[in-house]
Amino acid sequence: MNAREAEAIERWRRLLGELPVAQLLGAKAIAWHEDGERAEMEFAAPASFCNLMGNVQGGLLTAMLDMVMAFSVICAMEPGHVVPSLEIHTSYIAPAKQGRILAFGRPVRRGRSIAFMEGRLTDPEGRLLATGTATGQIRLRETK
Repeated sequence: MNAREAEAIERWRRLLGELPVAQLLGAKAIAWHEDGERAEMEFAAPASFCNLMGNVQGGLLTAMLDMVMAFSVICAMEPGHVVPSLEIHTSYIAPAKQGRILAFGRPVRRGRSIAFMEGRLTDPEGRLLATGTATGQIRLRETK
């Protein structure tokens, strides 16, 4: 891990600590790779996330994809930027069970004000659970 990657991960971990939804999802930053601006994180899905069929509810999987895709862009930028989603598309590939879920995100194309991103979720054995694409608006974070 180079210095830029280490700084990005540390900033990412601080931001996750400020986000109640990250705490709800059990989000942990694992790695950010400068080459390709790839983000890796994990989530913890308790039984309370499951629907009546015993699978993690789809909206929660979309929230996980949203987070990993946005952070793949945020980590590559100067501190102080956020990437709120304008549009997200999720494809559910296989049922996600409670427990650990791994997430991978990367920007497909990033301009001055818009980012196109993609992500995927897997179980710990590497089985693909869901994929997502999103468009996000790049902007400065408003401070209070």
